[in-house]
Amino acid sequence: MKAVVAGGGKVGANVVRSLLAMHHDVTLIEQRPYRHERLVEEFGDAAVLGDATEMHVLEAAGIARPADLALALTGDDEDNLVICQLARDAYRVPKVVARVNDPRNQEHFDLLGIGQTVCAAANILGLVEHEVPDYGMVHLLELRKENLEIVELQIDRDSPACGKRVGGIRVPDGSRLISVMRNGRSELADDSTVIRPGDQVLAVLEPGTEDELRRALLRSR
Repeated sequence: MKAVVAGGGKVGANVVRSLLAMHHDVTLIEQRPYRHERLVEEFGDAAVLGDATEMHVLEAAGIARPADLALALTGDDEDNLVICQLARDAYRVPKVVARVNDPRNQEHFDLLGIGQTVCAAANILGLVEHEVPDYGMVHLLELRKENLEIVELQIDRDSPACGKRVGGIRVPDGSRLISVMRNGRSELADDSTVIRPGDQVLAVLEPGTEDELRRALLRSR
């Protein structure tokens, strides 16, 4: 696989090391001369000096060779957005991935169709949410392209769903209970599955229906 990585900081350099270890053809773009010098010592000609938002720099990195993957991993969200747009629209790179430094900028990537993003802050908040869940619901995965998300719900004794079969629980349109974990064992949920206290239920749903699903499965607060 040919990959072009923009941003030679700790994140970018570590990604490049991993890709090289997997024997992929990788080029790393870094615009700061002092950092580029250090990268050349480790990666040699695979490190290119320049601004990855400029097309001639991307071309010097081999993006038109063509590249199979472009990763925008700089510390600037605006740059990452531009890099992904250029890679996708100008060079037809089939897979683009962007680093989102400020979670508040996620919507800009979504609006411009950059669906594959990684946000460290959001991931850390997700881990915190898992340890201290809000009203018993944890957001596990967001599938932006499909306009779906997967959540985990912790059922307690006061839950209105306790003792009910899945087929008898009124969940929001566009949502579905997909599995139940009980005593460390997980099983796919079907209409005959009975919800018990202590169960961890996975559900797939459309964004915006979380509150309705919470009311159907968890107690009101």
